Amino acid sequence: MDKLTEAVVTVFTAIIGVAILSVLVSPKAQTSSVIQSIASGFSNSLAVAQSPVTGNSVSINTSYPSSSGFGSMSGGAPQFNM
Repeated sequence: MDKLTEAVVTVFTAIIGVAILSVLVSPKAQTSSVIQSIASGFSNSLAVAQSPVTGNSVSINTSYPSSSGFGSMSGGAPQFNM
């Protein structure tokens, strides 16, 4: 029974891995836009966390990802202005 469970888990893991890979390399996935958005969010959070210590005022940058896209991709994530 343990070998059957191991085989089933292995097959499901392979299916999930292929699904993740296909989403990452798909031209419609806009992976670079997602990475830019995550990096921008992290950068904004870091600047806000440091502002009480440094005394610098922080203006939240919501301009990422750029509308020029990456390679053949165009568009980008929605812009949220606060």
